[in-house]
Amino acid sequence: QVQLVESGGGLVQPGGSLRLSCAVSGNSASSYALSWFRQAPGKEQEFVGAIRRPNGATYYADSLRGRFTMSRDSAKNTFYLQMNSLKPEDTAVYYCARLVNPITSTIRNRDRYDAWGQGTQVTVSS
Repeated sequence: QVQLVESGGGLVQPGGSLRLSCAVSGNSASSYALSWFRQAPGKEQEFVGAIRRPNGATYYADSLRGRFTMSRDSAKNTFYLQMNSLKPEDTAVYYCARLVNPITSTIRNRDRYDAWGQGTQVTVSS
């Protein structure tokens, strides 16, 4: 059974940076996408970014491209979301999720994901 555990959230001032981690265990799929979604209070959950395995392709929400970057440490089986130049509107609970056998058209669709972490709170405020 795959498990995803997020960490690294917290309180940061506007303009600051945070790096979120998603530790993956029990994953037996060789073709998958590991993605980040976020949900702000009173808003729908939205796609943030994804890394596709095994080819390493990355995908980002257009509005976040250039500020957010995904990476992976294969030795630790951990995925990261580096968030820079944070804004108050980035405040949300951030979730990592896995999609098996992804195709490009499904990566941004949260309904296609079969495993989710518990979420980590990110608050951007002065």
